[in-house]
Amino acid sequence: MMHKSGFVNIIGNPNVGKSTLMNVLVGEKLSIITAKAQTTRHRIMGLVNGEDFQVVFSDTPGILKPHYKLQESMMRFVDTAIGDADVILYVTDVVEKYDKNSDYITRLRDIDIPVILAVNKIDLTNAGDLDQLVEVWRNLLPRAIIYPVSAREKFNVDGVFKRILSLLPESPAYFDKDALTDRNLRFFASEIIREKILVNYDKEIPYCTEVVIDRFKEDDDKYTIEAVIHVARDSQKGILIGRQGLMLKKTGTQARKDMENFFEKKVFLRLFVKVNPSWREDPKKLRQFGYIQE
Repeated sequence: MMHKSGFVNIIGNPNVGKSTLMNVLVGEKLSIITAKAQTTRHRIMGLVNGEDFQVVFSDTPGILKPHYKLQESMMRFVDTAIGDADVILYVTDVVEKYDKNSDYITRLRDIDIPVILAVNKIDLTNAGDLDQLVEVWRNLLPRAIIYPVSAREKFNVDGVFKRILSLLPESPAYFDKDALTDRNLRFFASEIIREKILVNYDKEIPYCTEVVIDRFKEDDDKYTIEAVIHVARDSQKGILIGRQGLMLKKTGTQARKDMENFFEKKVFLRLFVKVNPSWREDPKKLRQFGYIQE
């Protein structure tokens, strides 16, 4: 029996629904989702396996113009994803301006890799406006295969998946067929905590924090996890902790509950906050946090 396998890399601007679409396609919540830009910082793989196929999806950070070294590292994940894809799934939506970060659209128009363009959030528009938008995208990316979708409502996602399967090359599986992702549980623990920080704090706080798991111990009945939240300034530490520690306690409680659902086991979670000045500009720290890879 012919076996197909390949890398389907998801790219697009911030807040268009890349992570939501990835999670629906994979069938699990692997990428955290919030309404804030730059929610996704890493390249996260999710695997879908069948008897005669393996699809390796990659969620990537939203495209932006970098202002510091952390963002430069995030954009390297995007550039790498464009270069090693068998299929590119470019996600836009009915809200954003179609010419945002147009240099990436030019790159997609000129490459030989198959491009599927998903116009997301169609539940927020009407048929007439959607037809006009699709026509605009046909002119911008004439070789792309366009699918209007609603990731939140799971509308037309099956159609996208079937087209992906038709485009995959013949190949053996790249990963074990029992695998769901290339990431370990420590990574998902840190991402769950970071999601709660994005939800609970405003302004610069979520963008100046990094979560590192210092201890991850599995027992028969529970996980014991200790995490350090790195911030850039003392004032940010105070805001994260909150009066009498209430904000940090709230964040920890929410994260623990989500971890218990994700790991399907009890979790004992302790959070600490550490000031790490200018970590977003420090190559040594970025390497330690996994943003720079050798």
